[in-house]
Amino acid sequence: MNFDLEPADVAFRAEMRALIRDLLPADIARRGRQGFHATHDDVQTWMRLLNARGLAAVHWPTEYGGTDWSPLRKHLFQIELRAAGAPVPDQAALELVGPVICTFGNAAQKAQYLPAILNADTFWCQGFSEPNSGSDLASLKTSAMRDGDHYVVNGQKTWTSEAHKADMMFALVRTDSEARPQAGISFMLIDMKSPGVSVRPIYTINEGLSVNEVFFDNVRVPAENLVGEENRGWGYAKFLLTNERTMSAETPHTAFDLSMVQEIAAAEPKDGRPVIEDPLFAARLARFEIDLIALEATVVRVLHMGEDDPGLNAAASVLKVRGSELRQRIADLAVEALGDHGLAVFPDVEGQDNMDVLAPVPPAPGHAAGWLSRAMFRRATTIYGGANEIQRTIIAKSVLGL
Repeated sequence: MNFDLEPADVAFRAEMRALIRDLLPADIARRGRQGFHATHDDVQTWMRLLNARGLAAVHWPTEYGGTDWSPLRKHLFQIELRAAGAPVPDQAALELVGPVICTFGNAAQKAQYLPAILNADTFWCQGFSEPNSGSDLASLKTSAMRDGDHYVVNGQKTWTSEAHKADMMFALVRTDSEARPQAGISFMLIDMKSPGVSVRPIYTINEGLSVNEVFFDNVRVPAENLVGEENRGWGYAKFLLTNERTMSAETPHTAFDLSMVQEIAAAEPKDGRPVIEDPLFAARLARFEIDLIALEATVVRVLHMGEDDPGLNAAASVLKVRGSELRQRIADLAVEALGDHGLAVFPDVEGQDNMDVLAPVPPAPGHAAGWLSRAMFRRATTIYGGANEIQRTIIAKSVLGL
């Protein structure tokens, strides 16, 4: 593989960098560089700015609002978004349920949901994991029983990201309790305002709110909200999870983090000189740069693989394992580089510009913002999207034949 960009791709990347710089409001960019979860308003504002230029979902098919860019250019665009400090968009909608609806949804579902996703009129959450069904999704228990023109849903989902903000959930539900586990699952779209839906927050170790428990008590869901065919949801979920695990490599985010660590190491002193001049620290930083380059090369390979390639799932699992572990290690390195400032807690309060409104405790420079919170939250990166232990089992079976 040739790792050098063609001149046309270099020009494309420069064009996108300039466009994003001119389009992204300065206050949103500042908050984005702090590393906290983006506010609902910031995400909505940014997605609508992108959508007005046909750039909200560049990876979707062109007939649904996407672009005809190459996989490489789509990836370069994501890198430039993160480098600019743009807020992370509604990934559950754009990266996960959107492609499922584009591929398996009917005409009415496409007309109802896709434009609303592109313009951030509706926000989504993913209802897969349950208290006893995380990485082993086939064991899920939430049921959906047909009753006339509706399904009646009962059960519980957990670790549901952004459920407290979401308008809609896409969920895996069991519609046939007699079939083998994978064969009795359906893919359903559920309005979060439906009677019988309740959301309970789960506060994570960094005291942030991003995940929740969701309960369904005789929730009536219109039958037209079933995506594809009944009891075929496992296949749609596999399609979605391949997208999620490729996304879970998160190389654009990691590249942004690495650049921030370099800035921290150049600013923070150690024994009278910048941390970055310490040979041992510099060697570790270089090791992470090499790991990121290798991971990015693998991402590009996966992006070029056909959907019917037998190695796709295993490759996606490799990306998930390596990407999530690298994100953890780089966040830990940032906190280490900050020294005593790495202990500073910057309150992550919805709707407030942390650097302008809330002072850290103890006092710390602006480049320390969010890093302690990030390092703690990233304990979860090797769990969400399919635990790394499960991914290693997939790799062992698919690649090593064990």
